[in-house]
Amino acid sequence: MPAFATRAVHAGRADLNDLGLHVPPIDLSTTNPLRDVLSGGDSYEQLASGGLPGDEHSHVYARLWNPTVARFETALAELEEGEQAVAFGSGMAALTAVLLGLREGRSGDASTDAGTLAHVVGVRTLYGGTDHLLATGLLGTDTTFTRPDELAAVLRSDTALVVVETPANPTLDLVDLAVVVRTVRERAPRAVVLVDNTFATPVLQRPLSLGVDLVMHSATKYLGGHGDVIGGVIATGGPRAGEMAVRLRRVRAITGAILHPLGAYLLHRGLATLPIRVRAQSENAAKVAEGLLAHPQIARVYYPGLAECDPLGLVGRQMDGPGAMLSFQVQGGYDAACRVAASVRLVTHAVSLGGVDSLIQHAASLTHRPVAGEAKPHDSLLRLSVGLEDPADILTDLTQALDASA
Repeated sequence: MPAFATRAVHAGRADLNDLGLHVPPIDLSTTNPLRDVLSGGDSYEQLASGGLPGDEHSHVYARLWNPTVARFETALAELEEGEQAVAFGSGMAALTAVLLGLREGRSGDASTDAGTLAHVVGVRTLYGGTDHLLATGLLGTDTTFTRPDELAAVLRSDTALVVVETPANPTLDLVDLAVVVRTVRERAPRAVVLVDNTFATPVLQRPLSLGVDLVMHSATKYLGGHGDVIGGVIATGGPRAGEMAVRLRRVRAITGAILHPLGAYLLHRGLATLPIRVRAQSENAAKVAEGLLAHPQIARVYYPGLAECDPLGLVGRQMDGPGAMLSFQVQGGYDAACRVAASVRLVTHAVSLGGVDSLIQHAASLTHRPVAGEAKPHDSLLRLSVGLEDPADILTDLTQALDASA
């Protein structure tokens, strides 16, 4: 098998030579010609049911399937070492599709489960939007939140889904996925294990190879990498990979949550430089983390590359590197943290992450604002997405902002 960097460049492009193309095309058609009524109806049924188009099928309508989106899906599935991938208009749309798809599929007939809550386990810490969606029960879920070391105690025979994020947002907690998978298989064999791999990306971590069923990305972040596209994607693996992909495509077709073709093009293009960006940003983050440790206004730094932040030794075993995200607590609490965020000049004070430029945010006030108090990040904590700027310049900016917070 070619190296990861080679696959990142070439994945999803296998047929371009036969098409006489060098760059993947963007298909913006909203509707497609039908040969006749009978074949058109068959095509519609195939796609609306979550299937893939065959040579005999029209693409019918872009809400159901799009070839540019499919190219990105093929590429991402290959990089995640999965069987298939399904792309959505955002990461939250992707998670929504998982929850709806699992409700439909528990007995094979959505109607029989319509009045039954699906039991979901959320392993905290999680992204605030994920935590909030699970906590509300909006999509018919009964969620039990737990910590990794207490997972076995909350699993039930009817648990449908276990949601894990590692490294976690925003505390960078690491979770041993092999232990999670083993525990779930023993205690809740019907449950699907989903891992949010947004922070690590397939450059540094490939959960499907560890027995996980679904891998989720907010593709807006590192996969796109330039802060100019919103998208989400789920990669499927294991013995239920095909079944789960069909369910996800069916939900996507019915709800209209498909990724726009232009977004898919930008995300596919982003994959080609993903290994270079993630590795360079990770090197920068390691230098920034070390530099922050020396500042008197820093109370604590959270970064998987620091020994105290990786007690299980997962970097080098589960992850190929510590990544480019870090968080830190500021001496002086909430007010001091706010002053730091307001005082940066090179770093941008904004939500989101994973782009080529560095971003800082106060997680408890923004992305994790709706999270319950017991799971909310410390009010002195700031999350930093380290970009491709010179790390000395990033540190200089953070130093002046920290000095101003004293």
